[in-house]
Amino acid sequence: MAPPLVGLRVLDLTRIMSGPYCTMLLGDLGAEVIKIEQPGTGDDSRTWGPPFAGGEAAYFLCVNRNKKSVTLNLKHPEGQAVFRALVARSDILVENFKAGTLDRLGLGYEVLRTINPGLIYCAITGFGSSGPYRDRPGFDFTVQALGGIMSVTGEPDGPPVKVGTPIVDVTTGMYALIAILAALHHRTQTGQGQRVEVSLLESQLAWLVNVAQNYLVSGKLPRRLGNAHPNIVPYQAFRARDRYFVVAVGNDAQWQRFCQAIGRPDLADDPRFATNPQRVVNREALTALLAEHFQQAEADEWLGRLLQADVPCAPINTLDQVFADPQVQHLGMLLYTDHPTAGRLPLVRWPFTFSETPAELAAPPPLLGQHTDEVLRTVLGLAADEIARLRAAGAI
Repeated sequence: MAPPLVGLRVLDLTRIMSGPYCTMLLGDLGAEVIKIEQPGTGDDSRTWGPPFAGGEAAYFLCVNRNKKSVTLNLKHPEGQAVFRALVARSDILVENFKAGTLDRLGLGYEVLRTINPGLIYCAITGFGSSGPYRDRPGFDFTVQALGGIMSVTGEPDGPPVKVGTPIVDVTTGMYALIAILAALHHRTQTGQGQRVEVSLLESQLAWLVNVAQNYLVSGKLPRRLGNAHPNIVPYQAFRARDRYFVVAVGNDAQWQRFCQAIGRPDLADDPRFATNPQRVVNREALTALLAEHFQQAEADEWLGRLLQADVPCAPINTLDQVFADPQVQHLGMLLYTDHPTAGRLPLVRWPFTFSETPAELAAPPPLLGQHTDEVLRTVLGLAADEIARLRAAGAI
């Protein structure tokens, strides 16, 4: 069966992470994704290394599979003409320029909708297209700082710490995909396209979830708790005799089993710890008792006992252990593709499955401009001599 979005064409004007992550998912789901890049330079992340594979940065490779690369000079009149012709034949456009960039080029949504009224135009910005921060460049790290997540990440007595992956970029890409699919459903019903916008700042605020709601309800600023949870105890990392592991006791029934499994049934009977609200109030006392107790054996012993008692727990794996994990291998989370310069290239698989229309790996991340001639020939019907003329003119 074909993937669910086969038949849709996406113009991808994005760079770095947030936009490319969104458009990669569209490609995984079967859409034809045409990545528009600046001639000679392309996506900035092509140079964000080491490490490199076949001259391509790992950073670029992780979010650009299932795409065709077309080099197009959007500042050149003939390049703009080619772009408008592609817009007329596309369903979705995704861009993550600074707010107003395409408008200044005469290629903003109000112009493009006259060319293609059914176009779904998705703008990904740092801070939104209006307001006092609209002209600021948006980067994952700065938004993690501004949006509050760094104020609650890190050890209690340590400095603020960012999340170890570009989590704001990735989640913004996910929210953009959700918005695009919602707009496509509206278009299916009405035939009408629209402009949707997702910003890094709004995305980061949206997934503060319980941390934000705790503050809004209580008026109390959350504090850094390291690996601990603000609302559930025990729900954190502990050090065994040899290494750290994590436990996540999510309810009072699990708490009872937890106490039995670790050989401390007395803790279950202690009125200070009988319910989760009491355990939260008495967090420091309980954590100190458990930290001392877990020093008596190695992590594998504790994990074995807890898993047997059906208490959520896990080792803290390094990436070599992650990809060797039997469940990860069973799920097939690694894909392999043949890249034109990197050879056999491993990639992390998309996280969704379909019973009838599975996603697929159709193409490796492209070389810069690899598909320019192919797209101009097959989508726009341009002859080889016209393509050569556009290249000589600096339009492509």
